[in-house]
Amino acid sequence: MSHAVLQNFARITPQYPGVRAALPARVCADWLTMLAPLLDHWFGAPAGGRGWAMQAWYSLVTTPPHALIPMQRLPHVDGTDPAQIAMMLYLSPGGPHGGTAFFRHLSTGLEALTGETYPRYAAAVQADHARTGMPPAAYPTDGAPHFARTHVAEGRFNRAIFYRGNILHSGVIDNLAPLGTTPADGRLTINAFFRPAAE
Repeated sequence: MSHAVLQNFARITPQYPGVRAALPARVCADWLTMLAPLLDHWFGAPAGGRGWAMQAWYSLVTTPPHALIPMQRLPHVDGTDPAQIAMMLYLSPGGPHGGTAFFRHLSTGLEALTGETYPRYAAAVQADHARTGMPPAAYPTDGAPHFARTHVAEGRFNRAIFYRGNILHSGVIDNLAPLGTTPADGRLTINAFFRPAAE
């Protein structure tokens, strides 16, 4: 956390409900040396011995529930490529905002999206909202009425979880508790993505 407070956080993409600061390249390189054998073991080594590439950010959730745009009110995926692995390292010492929840979309039965299944999923979500309206301005909790929560990874300090980025998921955010705006008082994580390195 002492390194995080020195970073210049900024909004990077419209999907993430907060601000981010890139992890230094030298840190990513050191982590990748340690983590690559574990990624190979649990997710399968990239074809052709290409190894892994990594990107990572300090991430701080700062958007209050009432300001969430529609895409931020639903479980999401980080992409449709099952070869992309996501990591969440929880750096907050405690508080009301927790780990990561995983979901199944009820009308399609999908828990993960691929390039082939995404059009069917997107059409089903549009049909859901045509029947019941847009979801309220809040972070997803149990997923009702269109999703079911299948698992919650608890966000304990210094704990990291790894999962395929195409699995439907969302941060566990307490909609009734204030969100801190600094690394010292907010929901601070390191988010990383691992992809097969370019040939």
